[in-house]
Amino acid sequence: MFTHFTTIVNSLKNLGTNYSNQELVRKILRCLPRSWTPKVTAIEEAKDLTILPFEQLLSSLMTHETTMKNHENVEVKNKKSIALKASKEESENDEEGDMELITSQFKKFLKSKK
Repeated sequence: MFTHFTTIVNSLKNLGTNYSNQELVRKILRCLPRSWTPKVTAIEEAKDLTILPFEQLLSSLMTHETTMKNHENVEVKNKKSIALKASKEESENDEEGDMELITSQFKKFLKSKK
């Protein structure tokens, strides 16, 4: 996102439109997704946006993104898995049951591909 933003800002500078550091910081904070609202609020309250350098904002947001990814990885690792025991019962309709199982799995596959 920052690369695209910087490219756009540089292109605008080439066309004669200049933005102050404060405007750039505010534009970045406004375009962040809702999941970043707590971080945006913290930055707005803790720092003076009139003097906050764009590079410092960038590093702060990148640090927060790294932290969020690490927390997601930890949550995925901590999920409990459930193991099921399978038992096989003899039946006359064993072939019919196999065909139903294959058919249902194929239908699920087709739904997931849609």
